[in-house]
Amino acid sequence: MNPLRWDVLAVSFLLALPVLALGLQGSFTLDEVTSKLPWCFAAGWGVVALLRWASQPRTSTAPGKHVPVEDEAPTPV
Repeated sequence: MNPLRWDVLAVSFLLALPVLALGLQGSFTLDEVTSKLPWCFAAGWGVVALLRWASQPRTSTAPGKHVPVEDEAPTPV
C-alpha cells in the first residue's frame, strides 16, 4: 500500500493535530514536534492498513458450511 495515499495523509494529519497544537502552544519544542510527526504518519498508515484489511470481504467458506444460492428463498424462522 502506498504510504502517500490521500486517506493515509488525512488520518496522519488528524493524528498530528494535537502534536501541532501543543507545539504552537509552547508545550513542545520544535525538536519534539519534528520527532513526533513521523510517528503520527506511521500510526496513520497503520490505522488505514488495518481498516482496509478488516473491511475486505472473506472469499473462502468453511468446509461443510452451506452457501445460499441466489435464486433460493430464505427459510422463515
